[in-house]
Amino acid sequence: MVKVIGWSLREKEHPMPPEVIALLVLAVVFLIATVRSINMGALALVAAAIVGVTVYGVKVSTVVGGFPGGLFVILVGVTYLFAIAKNNGTVEWIVHSSVRAVRGRVALVPWVMFAVCALVTAIGAVSPAAVAIVAPVAMGFAARYGIHPVMMGLMVVQGATAGSFSPMGIFGAITNGVVESNKLPGNRLLLFLLTFLGAGLIALASFLAFGGRELMGRVHDDARDVAGRASGTASGTASDMASGSSVRAGTSTATDVHEKLTTERILTLAGLAGLAIGALVFGLDVGFTALTVACLLTLAFPASAKGAVEQISWGTILLVGGIVTYVSLLEDQGTVKWLGDNVAQVGAPLVAALLICFIGAVVSAFASTTGILGALIPLAVPFLLTGQVEAVGMVIALAISSSVVDCSPFSTNGALIVANSVEEDRDMVFRRLMQWGMAIVVVAPIVTWAALVVPRWL
Repeated sequence: MVKVIGWSLREKEHPMPPEVIALLVLAVVFLIATVRSINMGALALVAAAIVGVTVYGVKVSTVVGGFPGGLFVILVGVTYLFAIAKNNGTVEWIVHSSVRAVRGRVALVPWVMFAVCALVTAIGAVSPAAVAIVAPVAMGFAARYGIHPVMMGLMVVQGATAGSFSPMGIFGAITNGVVESNKLPGNRLLLFLLTFLGAGLIALASFLAFGGRELMGRVHDDARDVAGRASGTASGTASDMASGSSVRAGTSTATDVHEKLTTERILTLAGLAGLAIGALVFGLDVGFTALTVACLLTLAFPASAKGAVEQISWGTILLVGGIVTYVSLLEDQGTVKWLGDNVAQVGAPLVAALLICFIGAVVSAFASTTGILGALIPLAVPFLLTGQVEAVGMVIALAISSSVVDCSPFSTNGALIVANSVEEDRDMVFRRLMQWGMAIVVVAPIVTWAALVVPRWL
């Protein structure tokens, strides 16, 4: 196709580098999707094809190769499986069992979800796997008991981040491995503790910002509550109510319906347990494992699976897939490395350190945190080896900046939260996660830089 067009910006003299053009196009995509009613992912796919062919001079097949097939399968598989679990009442049973487990103290549930995600990622689970397993139950609980879905989603995602930098965690292993292979000084325990603290503080902020204080003292008598709530709404933030969004308390039937474990529910629970064990213990692919369980349940109980495919969040999948495809094009064509190289050439060490943290945060909000941790630390090695910036503090600042932004709806974890929100709240959850994600992209690098890098110069 490039030959048909006959030219690309790489082959001609032009006043603006292709990397700058590609970044500006991405900014335009965000602007257009913000002011007009169009799926941002669809627009990003079109932009990726045009930029790939005309700016980078690559074939469309190369652009398509950046589509996140793994993320697509995860989102389809998990939302399909939990649509079936919702249809047959298994999710309802899990939610009400959770209420009884915390003795009806609703304010404890988000922290339980945080702790569960932190635990499983700390012992080696991949962060998206933990979120994929916990998010559907957590978001179901939020819908049922009037907990703000954005707060619950942020607690789940930050919990997964908090545990990931343990010496056994995936992010911790990657970061420590890159540090050691490049002969940089490191501190595994400090890395884990400070990243856990950073994620925990963001979780606390979200808990307080989205109604956590109102949950204090709220105790649900499960039997009375389930029987009595035919419908209702729970208030979210003032701006959510003004925009017409609702944080639904959900609907209920009689208590015995929720407490009864039918054969279908038992097999569904076994399938969910198999998904968790397969993903966390044996390293099986979350998406394909979830699809396998969903297909087996569909074959065994076709009535409950009716309409489950329609409940898959196709709009979310298109949105995330399009954005990630565009960012993958930037990575494959060296735009991210180009940014890193230019930052490393900045004369002022403190400014360069801050810019590197910003790059980690921005790119990770739209792409793989694992890839960013493995790419940016090596790019910063020549800069760190000069001794102008303390290496341990810089690495930890970069780790925090690149990981706490996983709540962005364009990352795998954030996308899972959006996909598992109730349909009525999905747009609101997407907007709020995007707002929080972009705010963290700005705040996290500045705070970690000020706390971990600047003191070296004082």
